[in-house]
Amino acid sequence: MINARTTAATWVLSTVAAVALLAGCSGSVHVGSSAPKMSKGKLADAVAQKLADTTGQPKPDVTCPEDLVGKVGTTTRCKLTAKDGSTLGVNVKVTKVDGTDINFDIQADATPSPAAG
Repeated sequence: MINARTTAATWVLSTVAAVALLAGCSGSVHVGSSAPKMSKGKLADAVAQKLADTTGQPKPDVTCPEDLVGKVGTTTRCKLTAKDGSTLGVNVKVTKVDGTDINFDIQADATPSPAAG
């Protein structure tokens, strides 16, 4: 039981520590269609991969509530859920659109929310 808590706590602390590194992080995904829009699933995967690359941890569980429209200034808020059930909000903002390529910055919240219950 201690190992599970330690592992979850370590992952959450690693994620929180990465918040400082994520300020100004950006990503770019080619959406492959004539309409510049990225599906919420593809966006969640791109955000999770960027977090994993930044923290050196496995890809976290990230969900996004909506597709990301490729228009500069568009924002959405995704949610990272840790193994212990705690969550961390991640803001996504479109910074550039070049044809069907959508560039965006991500910024994670500074403090996770505890697990419900």
